[in-house]
Amino acid sequence: QVQLVESGGGLVQAGGSLRISCAASGLTFSWYAMGWFRRAPGKEREFVAGISWSGGVATYADSMKGRFTISRDNAKNTVYLQMNSLKPEDTAVYYCAAAFRPQRIEVPTAYNQYNYCGQGTQVTVSS
Repeated sequence: QVQLVESGGGLVQAGGSLRISCAASGLTFSWYAMGWFRRAPGKEREFVAGISWSGGVATYADSMKGRFTISRDNAKNTVYLQMNSLKPEDTAVYYCAAAFRPQRIEVPTAYNQYNYCGQGTQVTVSS
């Protein structure tokens, strides 16, 4: 049974930083590209960042470039999202997702290209 469990969310002031994590189990982690999505209240789910199976390729939504960094540790089956210079509009539930892409550098950006998704972790940025 595949499980993706996010952690590290919380309340932070605008301009602050937060690192969230996603621990994967029940799959061969290095066969999967990993992504982060978010859903803010009253808004559609949106792509945040994604990383290839090896970590060699990372892709970001335009509004996150330069502020967010995605990384992964295949030995720990974990993907991370470091978020800096946080803004109130970054408030959302953040979800990690896994896309089966063994030995491929492709990083999907559409949610329907991912095979599994976690339950999410809440990030709240106060002004």
